[in-house]
Amino acid sequence: MMKAMPAGVKAVYGVETYVQSVLDHTLLHLIKVRASLLNGCGFCMDMHTKDALKEGETTQRLFGLAAWREVPFYDETERAALALTDAVTKLGDHGVPDDVWADAVKHFGEEGTLNVILAIGTINLWNRLAITTHAQPAVSA
Repeated sequence: MMKAMPAGVKAVYGVETYVQSVLDHTLLHLIKVRASLLNGCGFCMDMHTKDALKEGETTQRLFGLAAWREVPFYDETERAALALTDAVTKLGDHGVPDDVWADAVKHFGEEGTLNVILAIGTINLWNRLAITTHAQPAVSA
């Protein structure tokens, strides 16, 4: 992608840089891994789980993202972000449910919620680029 459309990749990295500057990195990793899991993006799952582990995230919390509603590993703020991640990533005919939106605004405020949505949108874009171009993670030895 970098060879074929360097300006496009640079633009997406610009949004990525902004999101990284305004959101807690632990929360951002949870968002990236959850959206990538929902989208079935193996390339991004590999990248973002490794990044999260390097920054101190636990394997228990990363594995728990597959069933985050059923496990006690996440605080209320993280749960609000994960619910919003699910709703935005699997956007249905009726958009984001009002209760999911209200809970996100309760935890992040309006601007913070918009920043979370921008993070969700960005990882969804990366997922779609990686899946469509058949990007594969490197096999570890």
